[in-house]
Amino acid sequence: MNSVFNAVLTLGGLGLAFGILLAVASKVFHVEVDPKITQIKEALPGANCGACGYPGCDALAKAIAEGKEAANSCPVGGSETAEAVSAIMGLESGEDSEGKKVARVLCSGCDSISKKKFDYKGIKDCKAASMIQGGDKSCDKGCLGYGTCLEVCNFDAIRIEDGIAIIDPEKCTACGLCLEACPKDVIEWVPYDQEVVVDCKNQDFGKAVKDICEVGCIACGICEKNCPFDAIHVENNIAKIDYEKCTGCMICTEKCPTNAISGELEKRKKAYIIEDKCIGCTICAKNCPVDCIDGEVKKVHVVNQEECIGCSVCFEKCPVDAIEMR
Repeated sequence: MNSVFNAVLTLGGLGLAFGILLAVASKVFHVEVDPKITQIKEALPGANCGACGYPGCDALAKAIAEGKEAANSCPVGGSETAEAVSAIMGLESGEDSEGKKVARVLCSGCDSISKKKFDYKGIKDCKAASMIQGGDKSCDKGCLGYGTCLEVCNFDAIRIEDGIAIIDPEKCTACGLCLEACPKDVIEWVPYDQEVVVDCKNQDFGKAVKDICEVGCIACGICEKNCPFDAIHVENNIAKIDYEKCTGCMICTEKCPTNAISGELEKRKKAYIIEDKCIGCTICAKNCPVDCIDGEVKKVHVVNQEECIGCSVCFEKCPVDAIEMR
């Protein structure tokens, strides 16, 4: 009986001694943790998906707190998370944001309007199909449409329609997995609110493109010649848009002879002058790239709706907020 008592007493004593040592060690070797890291970690979604480029939310929270990453670095959390993190960091929402970007398939050559080299009967996987002569589509830069990107997307943001992958910008979290998975390198980042996009990556010229796809860019340069903002140029036989210069006027969309440039013309907004606010300063008329605003000094100006391209330059320049886009 005494041996049992002694064993219990010994173990209890050892436990107490180790407990004291651990308590002392925790005080001596204590490392101060920035409370912001904990707050940011709680604001993040906790998915630990790695879409931000870090192994988990803890690492991202630390990087944000140290100023190494922006408040909107979590693609999964979206604007709500960015706002919460910005508040913790003492920033205005979007102060360090370069704008949300989403993945987009730069190809409109669906099965009904593009040609194929052969009838593929293999595994329904783009990587597998691309191993045979680069894939069955005649366009070497075209989307194969066998859904490899769809399989890796964890957010149900991709669907296949008529042999083309389509990404829903509302569901896309910019995790980048589809970009890595695409064997044709046909998926790229575009600004979330960018309505005008060149949906083609074929770098052949003219007839070579038209022979294999009805909606391919033929490098004709018409878009470049007509853009009033120098926002689009033909490089290596493909039109490329400078998204920072693009105003979404959709002139390039209108002029493109092959419809290779996307843009919903029916949704294009027009400028309207609010008569009660207009002071007749003429700033809008002087800055309009298509000269569609008329009016004398100190008198209400008028926008010619038929000529307005909806570029919003006047809207941005008006000093009294007398112009609205609708």
